[in-house]
Amino acid sequence: MRFEKWQALGNDYVIIEAPELPWELTPARIRRLCDVHTGIGSDGVLLLSATDLPGYVAALRIFNPDGSEAELSGNGAREAILYLRRHGWTDQDEFSIHTAAGEIRPQITGPDTCRVDMGRARTVSPDFPSGGPDGRGTVSSDGREWSFQHVQVGNPQAAIAVTDVDTLMGLDLAAIGPAIENAELFPQRTNVSFYTPLATPPGTSGSRIRARIFERGVGETSASGTGASGAALAWVLTGADSPVTVVLDGGELTVEVEEDLHITLSGWARPVFAATLSPELTEELHATV
Repeated sequence: MRFEKWQALGNDYVIIEAPELPWELTPARIRRLCDVHTGIGSDGVLLLSATDLPGYVAALRIFNPDGSEAELSGNGAREAILYLRRHGWTDQDEFSIHTAAGEIRPQITGPDTCRVDMGRARTVSPDFPSGGPDGRGTVSSDGREWSFQHVQVGNPQAAIAVTDVDTLMGLDLAAIGPAIENAELFPQRTNVSFYTPLATPPGTSGSRIRARIFERGVGETSASGTGASGAALAWVLTGADSPVTVVLDGGELTVEVEEDLHITLSGWARPVFAATLSPELTEELHATV
């Protein structure tokens, strides 16, 4: 089985074209592929396949390292987009990809950069059924109550504002994140982003925030496109200016938020390596249920 490993701001995925699979991509096999010691090692798997849907270049499925399927990933989507262009699935600068969250429309802006139309976000969704129109709520974790902003950006996000950078960097996300991710408020679990505002350099437009991301089914990651989008939208809902530069452990992303909550995400993605699974691992995975 041929595959490539890509990364965007340190958020890494294994990319597989569906015809390469010698077996069904089950949760157990996904967990083994993503294992850093006995597999390839990654934050998830991106599965690309041809589609008969008119106007679409490909269908994209996104899997977390725990074997669950994600509706969308901003970093994973950019990796898939630039992979598709590099491997000749399309020669267009603008095209459509089908995901579990619906259509996404990228625009290639450079050899390793693109803008992705992420669609219109929502503060009301079945992913937070008890929430009001504003999507605000509170959740308990690590002995305290956290105020959050629910945002649906193709997947569920709970964005939590903190007072300053020192507080943000001092948070123990491994202790705080799991209880929020798995809270009863969120029937499909939720991704969690913690953020705080930064000063905007003179002469620049928009605003800046620093964020840390705890991803559903993953844990803390160096970056997340949808997590950055959720944090940026939550910040804009407080009255801040768009576009929002989101500073993450792995680098920066730019999130444009329109008045109707339409989101466009811009950033880079790059290949790490291309390889083929060994016959031994292929056989082990074949025997894995």
